[in-house]
Amino acid sequence: MATGPANRRQALQAAGGLGMLALDHLLRADAGAIQPHHAPRVRRVIQLFLNGGVSQMDTFDHKPELEKRHGQTVDLGLKAAATSVPGPMMKSPFPWKRHGQCGRWVTDRLPHLARQVDRLAFLMGMASRTSVHGPASYLANTGFQLPGFPCAGAWIGYALGRLTDNLPTFVVLPDSRGLPYNGMGNFAAGFLPATHQGTVIHPDSPVPIPDLQADRRAHFANAAESADGLSLLRDANQRFANDRPGDSRLRARLGMYEMAARMQASAPEAFDLSRESARTQEAYGANRPGHEGSFARNCLLARRLVERGTRFVQVWSGAGGASNNWDNHTSIPDELPPICRQVDQPAAALLEDLAARGLLADTLVLWTTEFGRMPFTQGSVGRDHNGDTSVAWMAGAGVKGGTAIGSSDEFSYQAAEGKTSIHDLHATVLHLMGIDHEKLTVLQNGANRRLTDVHGHVLTDLLL
Repeated sequence: MATGPANRRQALQAAGGLGMLALDHLLRADAGAIQPHHAPRVRRVIQLFLNGGVSQMDTFDHKPELEKRHGQTVDLGLKAAATSVPGPMMKSPFPWKRHGQCGRWVTDRLPHLARQVDRLAFLMGMASRTSVHGPASYLANTGFQLPGFPCAGAWIGYALGRLTDNLPTFVVLPDSRGLPYNGMGNFAAGFLPATHQGTVIHPDSPVPIPDLQADRRAHFANAAESADGLSLLRDANQRFANDRPGDSRLRARLGMYEMAARMQASAPEAFDLSRESARTQEAYGANRPGHEGSFARNCLLARRLVERGTRFVQVWSGAGGASNNWDNHTSIPDELPPICRQVDQPAAALLEDLAARGLLADTLVLWTTEFGRMPFTQGSVGRDHNGDTSVAWMAGAGVKGGTAIGSSDEFSYQAAEGKTSIHDLHATVLHLMGIDHEKLTVLQNGANRRLTDVHGHVLTDLLL
């Protein structure tokens, strides 16, 4: 009997309907997983990625000097703007207030997250090497400005393997309005085995996961026939593996069909938010209309996924393009509040929910963006790209809440003290997961590649 990949895939689609998803998930096996270099604090990661470039001086980076110099023209040099002629300085149009025991400044656009600041560890001087969306997004996800490199979720799955056979190891929940800049390139496995790339799920779609169930036209693909087909394929593959005892990859595939059946049962349950209490759904804002409710449901789904064994979940806010994201070139007063409202309540509820369930004890939550924005105006009241400083934060296992490192200058134009990079953040995430970032390498084209390139320092000041 022929047992090539295409024939196996076709047989599986007829027998059970999981098709490529099951095949891809199986190949995320633990064969390449390493033993932790030290005791891990974190088992799972939820990353909230704010696509487009969050305006730091309108959210978390309070700058009284901008208020004093509002409307004045300040010469910041020839490289002051990425895509426009610099206008006068512009203060934040939103009120600021200190919050928590740590006294962190937050604008009134993020009232729910403001109540969480004592859980958060801030990176106040995050810098990128570029102010262009595409390269900056690649850099923020893969550590490199060019395509072709594995993203953080792929590296973590490759290094540590899976926590469950029932769900994908790395899941991506994009904004309901579309994929971000670079599309699927942000979730790619690069030169790692392709099966370590993110499994993209669209929960609000009529078919969140393609091919999870049999095609409605395949009436013969009932439960009994599926079981018989899986048994037949398992026996055929066992014989195939027995004839090739030196190829360990074949035996790794033999668990595929049992895992596929388990996923058919477990994935629909994991995605069924109706199983959550009305109180929980209300806390996240899951019943809010439009895209606000969509992001809220994705945050709630992220909690359900890590609770069930998914190791890395990436939740995106903002699609690619000139609108519907954090790329507020035209009007900070008009464009920033709606996107803040989309993420504020769900992100805060996620932290509360994880903590209440005891999951924050071994889960890490990240808030990242590709770069920040300029202190002067673009047009009338917009802001241009700024790769020289932005704000990120993390919370959860091993993190010292209510702390911060780094700062920007008086205008939030450049990182001034304690400058950090995505390589530092990645090194810290890997450290918390028990991995020495300098030892997690793969030989590719003669170079020992790693997520942190040749950079990165663990941010020990933010850790317990």
